[in-house]
This record gives sequence, C-alpha cells and structure tokens, in this order.
Amino acid sequence: MQLVVGRVGRAHGIKGEVTVEVRTDEPELRLGPGAVLATDPAPAGPLTIESGRVHSGRLLLRFEGVRDRTGAEALRNVLLIAEIDPEELPEDPEEFYDHQLMDLDVVLADGTEIGRITEISHLPSQDLFIVERPDGSEVMIPFVEEIVTEIDLEEQRAVIDPPPGLIDDRADVVDGRSASGGDDG
Repeated sequence: MQLVVGRVGRAHGIKGEVTVEVRTDEPELRLGPGAVLATDPAPAGPLTIESGRVHSGRLLLRFEGVRDRTGAEALRNVLLIAEIDPEELPEDPEEFYDHQLMDLDVVLADGTEIGRITEISHLPSQDLFIVERPDGSEVMIPFVEEIVTEIDLEEQRAVIDPPPGLIDDRADVVDGRSASGGDDG
C-alpha cells in the first residue's frame, strides 16, 4: 500500500537540498537516508534519500542524483510516497493512516448519519475530513479531538460532536438580550 509521507517544497541553497512538508507522524522511519520513495507525478521518481537534516524547524532532504538548485527546483510540489505493509499500524493508538479513515461512515453520537469520508485534506494547521452527504453534497469536518470524538475501525465509523453550523446552515443564534433576561421596554 502506498502512503504519502511528504511534499517537496522550495530548493534550499545551491547543492540540491529541498525543504519538505512532512505528512507522516513517523518521519524518522519514512524519510531517513536510504529510503526509496515513489513520486506523484511518477516520472519525477523514484527518489532515494541521500541525507536529511533539520534547519530552522524545517526538514531538508537531499536526493541521490540531485546536485544543484536547478535539479532541486524541478522537484517542487512533488509528492513523496512510501510503500508500507497494509497491516502496519501507527505506534500511537490515537493516530491513523489515511487509508484507515477513507470510506468510514460519519455519524453523530446518537447514530444520525452525516455521510462518508471521501478525502482527507492535510492543511498546515489541521487535517480535514471531506465528507460526502447522502444527498451528494460535501461538508468539511476538522479532524480535531473536540469534534471527532471517536474513530471505531471495527465498526467502520467516525463519531462526531460538531459545533452548531458545522454540518448545516442552521447555526443556533441566541439574542444576547433575551438570553440575559432583559427586555426592550
């Protein structure tokens, strides 16, 4: 099974290093020297990691055969893909691989069906579930502990407790005056 573990960013310096947006919780396992990674687009790879280091909080990698800034810039926005055993699970039980979450049913705590996870979007601040509703529309659910309260892989479902307005357009709006017991007159 293939797992996206990073995305190549800008070139760093003139000797072929690139910045990498890490998309794995196990970069030391997936992005270490000697790792051979498939790529998207495929013609850019496969790439073998020659060396890596952290500089100013960013991961920098050098790939075999990439010796200058021009070669590094040519890799910009390429996705790095590791081959993993489909039975392999993350070490932390609170972490999940994308393939484990795809197609899970999304339900409220009372069992009300919201939809099915069709995509996972990895943003800098948090991950989002793209959920297809039964009517074909989509809703984005932030994959944060306060909203996604349970992932049950055996039952193939994600239980959510969304704030008002997240899954529908009808947010509960309370007039401040009526909530405090005051009146107009």
